[in-house]
Amino acid sequence: MRAAALHSAAGALLLTALTAVPASGVPHSYAPGLPSDPERSVASGKALASGRTLAAFTALTPGAALSPDAAHAPGVTLTPDAAHAPGVALAAVRAAAEGVTFGKCPDAQDLPGGMQCGTVAVPLDYAHPDGPRIKLSVSRAPATRRDPHNSERRVPRQGALVFNPGGPGGSGRYFPLVGLLPEWKRIGAAYDLVGYDPRGVGRSAPLSCQDPKRFFKGPSPAPAHPSESYKRERIAQAKAYARGCAKRSGSALRHYNSLNNARDLDVLRAALGEDRLTFMGASYGTYFGALYATLFPSHVRRMVFDAAVNPDPAQIWYRDNLGQSAAFESRWADLREWIAAHDDVYGLGDTADEVLHSYERARARLAAEPAGGKVGPGQLQGAFLQAAYYDDYWPGRAQALSEYLKGDPKQLIAQAAPVLEAAAEAENANAVYTAVECNDAPWPTDWKVWDRDNTRLARVAPFETWDNVWANLPCAYWPVPRQRPLDVRTGRGELPPTLILAAERDAAAPYAGALEMHRRLSGSVLVTERDAGTHGIAGGPNRCVNGYLDAYLLEGRLPARRAACAGRAEPKPKPSAAH
Repeated sequence: MRAAALHSAAGALLLTALTAVPASGVPHSYAPGLPSDPERSVASGKALASGRTLAAFTALTPGAALSPDAAHAPGVTLTPDAAHAPGVALAAVRAAAEGVTFGKCPDAQDLPGGMQCGTVAVPLDYAHPDGPRIKLSVSRAPATRRDPHNSERRVPRQGALVFNPGGPGGSGRYFPLVGLLPEWKRIGAAYDLVGYDPRGVGRSAPLSCQDPKRFFKGPSPAPAHPSESYKRERIAQAKAYARGCAKRSGSALRHYNSLNNARDLDVLRAALGEDRLTFMGASYGTYFGALYATLFPSHVRRMVFDAAVNPDPAQIWYRDNLGQSAAFESRWADLREWIAAHDDVYGLGDTADEVLHSYERARARLAAEPAGGKVGPGQLQGAFLQAAYYDDYWPGRAQALSEYLKGDPKQLIAQAAPVLEAAAEAENANAVYTAVECNDAPWPTDWKVWDRDNTRLARVAPFETWDNVWANLPCAYWPVPRQRPLDVRTGRGELPPTLILAAERDAAAPYAGALEMHRRLSGSVLVTERDAGTHGIAGGPNRCVNGYLDAYLLEGRLPARRAACAGRAEPKPKPSAAH
């Protein structure tokens, strides 16, 4: 599940300029997330939870999504945490003694505010804590201690709030800048806002699976019903990509996984001088946050899970991605219905089916003659997949499509063309995504399983299904042993109360995942944004959601039971140049 979580945290609005790139790149504000396939912009379905749409699919095609017994795939190894717990404890003691020396950030000239940077050393392999160590890049904006509503009032500092934006592969380095946004000023007054690059990401021992100069391939196709020859081509690419990961990363490759991300989080907690962790994870960040809660429940102070993915071990990650592909079909319909409702502005059709026809006309035209020589059907699909993550992309995407069909491709090229300057960042994010998801769990190793399940799914959910397959297919040919996922679960009283936030129609993290997370984390409270689908809702425009977030982080207060907020207002259309 790739998700640019900072977008979810409303910080995206600020951070887009710093971290996001157009659809054909890797919108790191995660957009939440995004690319796994070099030919696409928004990483198609990274790790996301199976949802209600998948249930509808399985009712139509019994057993299609649940058929593969991936747990018995070759190359699967057990990873008992007992082998790693002493190494985590030792690394935490060392980190507490060393601390973090914060100073000027390497890219400080581009960063507003008082953000500081430092590093924390963690073992590459927690089973051998005296072996090689890698450094995680950490950023911080110290608590302002100023009440935004009363400048004369000093606010008590509550420690550090650590954030992860998801991915896997998303960078949280710019998270502290959200303290500049009005929605975050109360939290930024009480907490040091701490972001970091997880292992493998950005400045933290970065992973790579191929030459970044070869990462963006465009213009590219994106067939909703691929031919057998196209499938063979993509299988060959997946095998080559998996080999590239092994060649460029060597024996370290197996150590980039979600359990180590959770262990790293405990070492970071210790380095920050925190006895107990206050953490917010978005999208994939909710998964390894849940692993942390399971492994280190007594180290938790407060935790927020925004856009929770389904942590059921049986879903990680093959079935979660099937669920995500199914859910995106409903979200794609939501987007088309919105465009149709504004046919007077965009002229793309006054029904969802007519809008789809306009979209398909554009696909066909781009296949024959790519826009600007850069934007083909694959780039168009990537741009609209990004819009399926976030409502605020809807007006711009609709405008670009409208203008393109009227003969002006400039907006479509600006929004969908690959940004070559972002290739290294995009390639790194994709490498981490692939390594973590492939290492985390068993995947079917027989192409016939993938082909059967996704052919059935594509009959009812063609929008994202095959792109999601190509994004994840290297996991079928992964060259290092896979783990069995940890059973995320806490008993009564083991874990302090935690807050789960979810949008009811989120496709990147289908709502069923939030329900499952709620069931598994004892004492958690779920707050739902009704009839809304933006991926990540903390710190956004919904005051009701933000009220629950502030009450929890600032006062430790949660509702007694599940709560709900009315959905946010739909985006307002922007007239095209023709209007």
